[in-house]
Amino acid sequence: MIYDIRHVTTYSYESPVNFARCSLRLEPRSGDGQQLVSHSVDIRPRPAHRTVRHDFFGTHTESVLIETPHRTLRIDSRSRVSVLRRAPGRATQSPAWESVRDMAFEATSLGPASPIGYVFASPLVPVQRPVTDYASISFPPGSGILAGAVDLMHRIRTDFKYDPKATVISTPLNEVFEKRHGVCQDFAHVMIAGLRGLGLPAAYVSGYLRTVPPPGKPRRRSAGSALIRPMTSWSRTITSCWRSGGIFPMSRRSMASSWDRASKSSAWRWMCCRWNDQGSQCASERL
Repeated sequence: MIYDIRHVTTYSYESPVNFARCSLRLEPRSGDGQQLVSHSVDIRPRPAHRTVRHDFFGTHTESVLIETPHRTLRIDSRSRVSVLRRAPGRATQSPAWESVRDMAFEATSLGPASPIGYVFASPLVPVQRPVTDYASISFPPGSGILAGAVDLMHRIRTDFKYDPKATVISTPLNEVFEKRHGVCQDFAHVMIAGLRGLGLPAAYVSGYLRTVPPPGKPRRRSAGSALIRPMTSWSRTITSCWRSGGIFPMSRRSMASSWDRASKSSAWRWMCCRWNDQGSQCASERL
């Protein structure tokens, strides 16, 4: 299946912005059943400088410098991706979660593919006993890791309410867990923290989902997800935004995905800092 993806971000300012520096992570990755065919990013006003690099995890990162005074910033990303993969069914047999935990802690590599980078606490996702206890209900002794992850995903969907006014980017995990209200990022952080508390490697990714809605319902789009990564295979579960309907598996309905600062569990697609006569301000688009 070939997908054409367009991601447009527009910012309007009350006063002219004289200078801006942006860091963009918008290019979908190749691998894991998908192949990037083409990708381009059009930025208005035109940047004075554009520099591309790949971070430790291999994420394509573009830094841009805008020196033209402007009141509107528009970032138009277009990608074409070929996707060919079949997700395992929810009842598919998978390794016992304890064996995945043991394999993760036996790892000796410190490279980007090692589970070591995804199993410990991070600044935005601390390991906390109440969250670990909550996740442990989905992982009885000897149960498969896939079944446990799916069960935890559905429990978060049932127990937590999507409320964009309940939290901000900096809201700590313990507050989200106590309120049981929040947005995509909050729910992903709860799941990641619970899994890591059990010793299971988990990370934050971003991507695009093409859903198949029920008859008569509009198509929903989403971009947030959490995943578990055993040593030799991927097992993805979705904790993305839900305003109505359910959470959809990353199967043939899935579009493209890309890593975003996975080890710190603070995924963001772009970040811009701007300067004008009133001072400086930074903004970012997170999941």
